[in-house]
Amino acid sequence: MIIYCYIYYKPIIQNAPFRKDDFVSMQFSYGLKDTLENTYDSKTGIYHYVNNKDSVVTKKFFLKSDDILYMHRKANEIGLWNFPDTIGRKSDKSKLVPRYDITFNYKERSKHVTVYGDFDGNPKLLDAAVQMRKIIQETLLQAERRSGK
Repeated sequence: MIIYCYIYYKPIIQNAPFRKDDFVSMQFSYGLKDTLENTYDSKTGIYHYVNNKDSVVTKKFFLKSDDILYMHRKANEIGLWNFPDTIGRKSDKSKLVPRYDITFNYKERSKHVTVYGDFDGNPKLLDAAVQMRKIIQETLLQAERRSGK
């Protein structure tokens, strides 16, 4: 019983510093291969992205505490804190391999995950990473619409 409790609670205790109240900032970048031309930083509120006309658009908006709480809870549900630092691998074969960098910064520690589009490992891990990416992108889209800029 003690061994079971140790195995069950060890990851929870190790990841305890990832508390919503300790949230400092979040960065999200994505693009093809090494070019991450789409970026958002919650600390500065600056969002750079390439639109459908291949123009770089810069907007400034901040996330509400509800947005941060939503992303934090979804990250907990999905298990982002237990993800490896890199999901997939850099591919020399194609220049059209998408890459996503997700960073959550807290007072005591940070979690950075890089997701490459050419992932051939555990499909559940890839699904969880894609789900987290979609949650972040949807939250940013809603915050951008709210800002009206």
